[in-house]
Amino acid sequence: MAKLYPVGNITTSAERDPKTLFSPHSRPPDPRRVLPPPTSSPRWLGSPPAKTVGQGYRAVVLLLLASGLLLGGLGSRLAYLQLVRTQYYRQLADTNRIRLLPQPPERGRIVDRNGVLLAGSQLSHSVFLWPLVQSRQGWQETIPKLAQALNMAPEEIAQKLEQAGYRSPFPVRILRNASPQVVIQLEEMSRELPGVMVEAETVRFYPHGDLAAHLLGYTGEISQEQLRADPSYRLGDIVGLMGVEELFESHLRGQWGGRQVEVDAMGEVLRVLGEQAPQPGDTLQLTLDVRLQQAAEQALGQQKGAVVALDPRDGSILAMASYPTFDPNLFSSRITQAQWESLQQQDFPFLNRALRPYPPASTYKIITTAAGIESGAFPPDTVLQTGPYIQVGGWRFWDWNRAGFGRLNYRQAMAYSSDTFFYQIALGTKAAPLQEWSRRFGLGQLTGIGLKGEAVGLVPDADWKQRHWREPWYVGDTVNMSIGQGFITATPLQMAVVTAAVANGGWRVRPLLSKQVIPESPVPLRQKVGLSPATLEILQQGLRDVVVYGTGGNANLGPGFPPTAGKTGTAEDPPRRSHAWFVGYAPSDRPELVVVVFLENSGGGGGSRAAPIFRELMRAYFRPES
Repeated sequence: MAKLYPVGNITTSAERDPKTLFSPHSRPPDPRRVLPPPTSSPRWLGSPPAKTVGQGYRAVVLLLLASGLLLGGLGSRLAYLQLVRTQYYRQLADTNRIRLLPQPPERGRIVDRNGVLLAGSQLSHSVFLWPLVQSRQGWQETIPKLAQALNMAPEEIAQKLEQAGYRSPFPVRILRNASPQVVIQLEEMSRELPGVMVEAETVRFYPHGDLAAHLLGYTGEISQEQLRADPSYRLGDIVGLMGVEELFESHLRGQWGGRQVEVDAMGEVLRVLGEQAPQPGDTLQLTLDVRLQQAAEQALGQQKGAVVALDPRDGSILAMASYPTFDPNLFSSRITQAQWESLQQQDFPFLNRALRPYPPASTYKIITTAAGIESGAFPPDTVLQTGPYIQVGGWRFWDWNRAGFGRLNYRQAMAYSSDTFFYQIALGTKAAPLQEWSRRFGLGQLTGIGLKGEAVGLVPDADWKQRHWREPWYVGDTVNMSIGQGFITATPLQMAVVTAAVANGGWRVRPLLSKQVIPESPVPLRQKVGLSPATLEILQQGLRDVVVYGTGGNANLGPGFPPTAGKTGTAEDPPRRSHAWFVGYAPSDRPELVVVVFLENSGGGGGSRAAPIFRELMRAYFRPES
């Protein structure tokens, strides 16, 4: 017989907890309360199941509440995503599909005075990373594979990516001038290296190799310090880091362009959506003469030193050579450890010795002559007795030949380079006129050429010596200074300016590397030194006599060439060998070219070591075209 189930029967025993029958938010009924007996007939088995009071409503309520909570949560999340985060996710989606590919400009060309190319650009391939394509963790897995393919340290790649930021919208260059083998390998590994791109771009190219390397300089990626100083640049930009490349950076750099492209899931470009062409840098024409520069470097050879050639009429630099040197093409790509170690084995190959200070030796006698005449103490017709040495206190200051030259005037003293003659000039004028005329000729200050690394040299005085040596200025210091020894120092470029002032009739000129773009400078293009006509005549005739019958006979050019004028110098540098100098110009009656030759610790005298280099350069300049 079927069991009957009465309707409305509510158990109040411990078997059924009232809390389980109701929503947690409703209040359970009093368990002592008993409902009235049923008024309807009992239902038999097979009929719809009996329900306790409130059970059906409870299920509906629970369902509605659950649905409401679920739909409410989804709705609020959708509203947040649609209304608040719309721009973010749209940008993220566009970044995955649409990319902005910046295009660097082609750097401006550098040409010589006749249009010969000195620095240009050539097509190459560079490797970039697209930071947004992967997460930080993804890049940590990709970088070791990429580093092995590029033969780079993983830390080097990771550092570049960290500097740019993992959410940077711009590609990050990690390798320039990649070899064809590297390009092919990366193409084959493209599926393993998401976010790695190979793009065609130009790199700096110097067709003459190491010719004029110190003057031209080189390019490289911008440093963090430069980025902070100039926010118009971006990480990875290529900038001038030395020489003309650095000095005329704003003229050569150009303006960036870019392409907006659509890519597929593999990062392949599907189509170009928009493009703004980059603006190349301007061509820069220098005053440099390639033919004369080649002659200067060939004459200098592998002798440590410098050669400067300039036009005394306007200061145009026609040649500037320094040895040891380097090939700036090395820095157009990633320089290898072996290449760097090879450079370091040389004796400061990046040092432009034309801009470094050295004792000017007897070339300084040009200034001593000017100071002696202009001071009034020793007029142009002065004649002095020379001897083996002069005695100052307990010290003997010897002439270079240890014998003297008898009675000499200014021209003869210049020709023979008599030390004891100029010692007496210094003793009679004291130190002040020497210091004054040194500064008038431009010593102890920048020439205004604008190249970084130029030294000012030193014009010493009593205050300087007290500060640096804690000693007073002695008479012996003045005597030493009169022949370009002691504390006085000057650069080969400064001595070219001094020589030009004699050649051009008394004008101190500012050295120029380009007439097209002249950097701002407090140094005037031309300024009077203040030499009287009588002093100029003595100086010009004396420098001519040096070559005709004095210590500079090796500076004679020979038949068919114009007459020259100049001054030798031999600077002591104990315990090392002496430096050799020659400064001069030609033609002696209508000067067109000043040449200064300096040989560092070459040994020998300026007449025997430096004058022949002067001669070769002058012959190259005045030799008729074949």
